[in-house]
Amino acid sequence: MSVGHVVSIKDLVVRAQFDDEPPRIGELVVVDNGVDTKLLVDHLEQGGIAFCLNVRSDRRIEKGMPIKTTGLGIEIPIGDPTIGRILDALGEPLDGQPSITGDNILRKDILKLPARSTEFTIAKPEILETGIKVIDFFTPFVKGRKIGIIGGAGVGKTVLTMELINNIAQSGSGLSFFTGIGERIREGHELWDTLKENDLLKNTCMFFGQMNENPVQRALIGISSVAGAEYFRDEQGKDILFFADNMYRFVQASNELSTILDQVPNEGGYEPTIFSDVKTLQDRLSSNEKGSITSVQTIYVPADDLSDPAVQMIQHELDSTIVLSRKVAEQGIRPAVDLNNTSSSLLTPDIVGDRHYMLSVRVMALLQKYESLKGIIAIIGENELSASDRADYARAKKLIDNFTQNMNVMTKHNGVPGEFYTREQTLASIEEIIV
Repeated sequence: MSVGHVVSIKDLVVRAQFDDEPPRIGELVVVDNGVDTKLLVDHLEQGGIAFCLNVRSDRRIEKGMPIKTTGLGIEIPIGDPTIGRILDALGEPLDGQPSITGDNILRKDILKLPARSTEFTIAKPEILETGIKVIDFFTPFVKGRKIGIIGGAGVGKTVLTMELINNIAQSGSGLSFFTGIGERIREGHELWDTLKENDLLKNTCMFFGQMNENPVQRALIGISSVAGAEYFRDEQGKDILFFADNMYRFVQASNELSTILDQVPNEGGYEPTIFSDVKTLQDRLSSNEKGSITSVQTIYVPADDLSDPAVQMIQHELDSTIVLSRKVAEQGIRPAVDLNNTSSSLLTPDIVGDRHYMLSVRVMALLQKYESLKGIIAIIGENELSASDRADYARAKKLIDNFTQNMNVMTKHNGVPGEFYTREQTLASIEEIIV
């Protein structure tokens, strides 16, 4: 154990001087202030200076106070005792229930990467039905892959995520992880209530670092949740459904930390380490021969600008992207999916079959023609179109209506029963329109 002392304090950043061996990056150090305030070592500088982050925003730290190393990182409880619980970035409960402690409780350092396997096998793609037409058709939900739900504020990202959790959890397949990163506290409560009412907590682990938390906890909560999911994947061989709301807030929290650490931003205005920050988290959302992690990530789009550098960075890590549009939402269409901008690299004959693939090609062609015809109709009117163009325009309108769907999780708010469609029902409904 090494002992140092506090040199300076600036907001959440505490500089500590260690004359002996300094702590390692990612280690927890403890301030000897009577309450043992924990700090996380972010980086080291020459001369035994450690830059530490005040994880709990504890203000009971003064210059000159002794600091002791622990030799430990942030260790959270893992395994079955975490199922049905809500934990924070340090593994402490947020649900009013007792802490997960005891000699038989397994713990894991969240920053320690799992061992890499040298074995490599190509598993046959397995499609998971979500019951949501627009997702099952345009962005098939394939086990072990990543789907992003992209959109600005208030267009339905969280509702769509909650519907996915509800529909997939009802089937009882696998274990669900939900990670709330910098989102509204109200949404966390609503999700908790929904899962409890439907008796789904028995298959769900929840990690929250919501809007009220400091940027240290919001930047760490995704890593903590992934660490918990890795245990179930690697040690119990489970298939994990990992929901993260909102991945942009993870970048935002990392950017706030970068600012208080006085780092120079990159050209896009974000932290200089944005690429490694995103890659570190995304690379851990992977599958191996023991189990799989299938992730659904919502991505907030600042000012509805899809070209934002952070949004683009996260998008590059995804297999499928569902784009939610404010223009579509204003037309009363739910879910408010922009069908022309939504895309998936998984929509291939090898994965979805020839029937589904050929239908998707025809549907996309009709929707693109619909967009081009809208401008012409605004000038000359629909009656001036040729007969074939009028027929295609009418089919496209029917398709858009067909992808509109009532959500089960909204039933208690609007009284309208939710709908669930199998992939076969979805394909059949499209064939009725275009064949």
